[in-house]
Amino acid sequence: MTNHWIDYKNSDVFMNIGGNTAENHPISMKWIEKARQERGAKLIVVDPRISRTAAVADLHVPIRPGTNIAYLGGLINYILENELYQKEYVRHYTDAPFLVNEDFTFDEETGLFSGVQDDPARNAKKYDRSTWSYQKDAAGNIRQDPEMQNPQCVLQIMKQFYAQYTLDKVSKITGCDPALLEESYKLYASTGQPDKAGNILYAMGITQFTHGSQNVRAVAMVQLLLGNMGIPGGGVNAQRGQSNVQGSTDMATLYHIIPGYLGAPKAALHPTLADYIEKETPATSWWANKPKYLVSMLKAFWGDHATVENDFCYDYLPKLDHRDHSHIGMYKYMGEGEVKGLICWADNPAVTGPSAGHKREYQTKLEWLVSVDIFENETAAFWKAPGMNPAEIETEVFLLPATAAYEREGTKANSGRWIQWQWQAQNPPGECKADLQIVYELFKKVQEKYADGSGAFPDPIVKANWNYGKDEDPAQVDIVKVCLEINGYNTSTGAPVTNFVGLQDDGTTACGNWLFSGYYNNLDNPACKSRIKEKEGIGSNLGWAFAWPLNRRIVYNRCSADPEGNPWNPELQVFWWDEEGKLVKNLDIPDWPGAWSFEEVAQFPFIMLPIGRGRLFSDAVNDGPLPAHFEPAESPVPNLLYPKATFNPVSQRWYDNYAAVGDSNYPYIMTTYRITEHYQSGALTRNIPWLNEMMPELFVEIDEELAESLGIKNGDLVRIESKRLVHNGEQGGIEAKACVTNRIKPMIINGEKKHIVGMPFHWGFMGMAKGAVTNDLIPSVGDANTTIPEFKAFLCNIRKVV
Repeated sequence: MTNHWIDYKNSDVFMNIGGNTAENHPISMKWIEKARQERGAKLIVVDPRISRTAAVADLHVPIRPGTNIAYLGGLINYILENELYQKEYVRHYTDAPFLVNEDFTFDEETGLFSGVQDDPARNAKKYDRSTWSYQKDAAGNIRQDPEMQNPQCVLQIMKQFYAQYTLDKVSKITGCDPALLEESYKLYASTGQPDKAGNILYAMGITQFTHGSQNVRAVAMVQLLLGNMGIPGGGVNAQRGQSNVQGSTDMATLYHIIPGYLGAPKAALHPTLADYIEKETPATSWWANKPKYLVSMLKAFWGDHATVENDFCYDYLPKLDHRDHSHIGMYKYMGEGEVKGLICWADNPAVTGPSAGHKREYQTKLEWLVSVDIFENETAAFWKAPGMNPAEIETEVFLLPATAAYEREGTKANSGRWIQWQWQAQNPPGECKADLQIVYELFKKVQEKYADGSGAFPDPIVKANWNYGKDEDPAQVDIVKVCLEINGYNTSTGAPVTNFVGLQDDGTTACGNWLFSGYYNNLDNPACKSRIKEKEGIGSNLGWAFAWPLNRRIVYNRCSADPEGNPWNPELQVFWWDEEGKLVKNLDIPDWPGAWSFEEVAQFPFIMLPIGRGRLFSDAVNDGPLPAHFEPAESPVPNLLYPKATFNPVSQRWYDNYAAVGDSNYPYIMTTYRITEHYQSGALTRNIPWLNEMMPELFVEIDEELAESLGIKNGDLVRIESKRLVHNGEQGGIEAKACVTNRIKPMIINGEKKHIVGMPFHWGFMGMAKGAVTNDLIPSVGDANTTIPEFKAFLCNIRKVV
């Protein structure tokens, strides 16, 4: 999130797209309601269903699952066509005036940009992005047209690109009435006024698509055009589905990054530390400090063993090879017998992964599996799944009982990047241990095994800095020592660094995650434990917890004022400068170095980007510099905008079990979602009796018209089928109870009526309440940048069980 939940109170218009805030993020809904009651704010909900959020919205805009870019592209066209963008903001704070390479092109038949190439290894396309660049003069400066009239400037290219995203065409693609589309566009575009703030919040209904990254790009572009980035009440605000999902990504649980969003080194590109620094460190932007953060991290990992002479043990750091290490790729290699063992930590992919039934089958190839969880879940008990024969499975499974969240202490980073300390509420039962204690003991044992020098390359293990034991009892982990290392410290004195500004690339500092630096810089009173509530201001609450980076609550907050320092909205002023350009008052932590002059700050408001401005046109993504509408991997209709295109051409197809466009065997559009009464895979909530009483069994939502045509009544048992459940030519399926409802309605897509059905995914074959695994239906296909699976839109069939 660029902003935070309390800041929602400063918003004038909310667009909740691809999220269900009332059910899944109720605390943030509290601040939305505050803005509606006290500011008269309006809430737009863009969602295929009438969710509990849509039910209380000022405007519900139903669109077909998988058509977010068509909807947002229509909004961009509406803003540009009617000149509703915040002109001075766009002129000074975005790349709209920049001139684009004259060789850049786009084919409106195929939906392909210039530089397209075949990628046979991935069964997809890829791009040479060299034409997705800006023109430069002889001195290397980006050429600009401040008036934004040059046909090669970004703004004019956007106008041309999105001109065909008309109300009529967007309506035919999304299934939404054109009058309702225009009403939503007009309402949200009203936040392009300097004294208004528009807030776009999203969740998995934006990201879980083969074009998920481009969905987020489109959201960001809307906010840049309307001047809604870096201001109170604005921003692009991802609503996390779990209390520490933000923290887990910050600490690099994803394969393509290391802590603090540094790119994971690649064996072919970065064989040495010098190679990594040379290729990954930009000359401009705050990322010029990347060597300091990487070297300090290596010092944290390997301590005294990491020296200048051995490149701070950079050789010890694992590097990505040519293979895909995402969830889908990992399980593919597992099924092929390449992955021998799996430590599954607080995860249940046998329920939550795409094509989950295939994943359970792939786990039979493992030699061993360790499950760290609070209950025996479906991943640990995959050998008990329907259709499995335990006598044929040789996998050895180990269960390590962990603690529930309220049975341990530590920090969590919420959706707004606030790192807050959570105190232990009660002791865990039996032999359950906290995750930190388990990983501490586990790696200690691994180090003991390799202490004699055995193994192919034991040095990275035995030389790892793992001195986290309590002084009085070394067998128990000392969480303060871990926090100190994450915060960063001086390697000579052991004293914590104040924040990441003090980190160095010469080995004098160690830091586990530069972004978190400052959250535990006072061992007696760390910022993450601070609980000082703001008495007046804009809701920043700078004395409550610690928000990365540097306790900043709104990122890119220099954009809250014009280049001369005048606030766009005087009622929500963030900074005050004197006549000499010196900052004299601030209600948030400034997003620029203190040594910068007033002029430098105004010219470089987006400090993390090499161009210093927000990017409407970007070469940073794999599948295009501008978001274009592509159908999901499984779609009932062809691409109406680009007739020779179907789904995202850069998205990899891992298998061949996909339904063709308009396959009559699978006539219905399926989308999946969460419900309030259960949580994620249900491993916790399906073991709580009273929650099972509230929501006892799996169901599928079916509209009243479709139910009548199929002879299905509310409560009937139905069978749901997809191409993933075809085995040896026989169509399989899963069963669930029918929930006949008017919350989902059929849509007219380019003149044809299409039905949408929906299912939650919280059930499995373990726990007190059992049910079919919804994700057995899902295709194993993912986004072209992140490989996040396409859970939100695919094709299925439904039959009544007789």
